[in-house]
Amino acid sequence: MAGIVVRKAGREDVAALNLALARLSADIGDDHGASEADLLCHGFGPEKAFQALLAEDRETGEVLGVAVYSPVFSTVRAGAGFYVSDLWVSHSARGMGLGKRLLGQVIAQAPKDWAVRFLKLAVYDDNASARAFYDRLGFESDPQETYLSLAGEALDALKETS
Repeated sequence: MAGIVVRKAGREDVAALNLALARLSADIGDDHGASEADLLCHGFGPEKAFQALLAEDRETGEVLGVAVYSPVFSTVRAGAGFYVSDLWVSHSARGMGLGKRLLGQVIAQAPKDWAVRFLKLAVYDDNASARAFYDRLGFESDPQETYLSLAGEALDALKETS
């Protein structure tokens, strides 16, 4: 893995980041709704909704992996953490420890004065290989938590109340 560098993505990386995320979507059978403009606005504008790391082959510059993450705070855990919304490693780089390395680098992005206490992520029920990977790292389901989402008309209705 000495030939792979992991670095923070910048505005100049939006096309490569979007391509890697499209490959993730294809790998798991998802639609890829994000555009380069979406990534620029939400990840590289003045108010960032996410940050991203790219893992690249040192010689070729090929993107071999990506992690997209956002900071979160938990009063229960009395500290900060990160929600990893997207983690992808190319088929050619799997089995080399790159996914673990990317997650470790997410934690390393925290400001020095933070007490980083956790990582959170979601994994699809039908993605057995991803689930096995996360299990090996020690991720656990929390039976006291249920992942919920609000979108579409229900989100629009809530927006109208503000």
